Amino acid sequence: MDEARRVLERLERIEKLRGGGAPPAVLLGEVRALLSDGERWLASERPEGLDDARAALDRCRAGMGEVEEVIAGSAV
Repeated sequence: MDEARRVLERLERIEKLRGGGAPPAVLLGEVRALLSDGERWLASERPEGLDDARAALDRCRAGMGEVEEVIAGSAV
């Protein structure tokens, strides 16, 4: 349950930073931390029925690579 709470808290923090106009690099760091939190949550759950969650996490990782390319190409 603590893992799930951490994910929700991280999401709230990201929303506040985004709403406050935080720089992309700061948001990217929080999203990376969110992925780590999600991985810990996933690891703490029972293995049954987690294929969809794993697939979603893999899609997030792939999307992060695309975001990093965009940020690397900008003046961050």
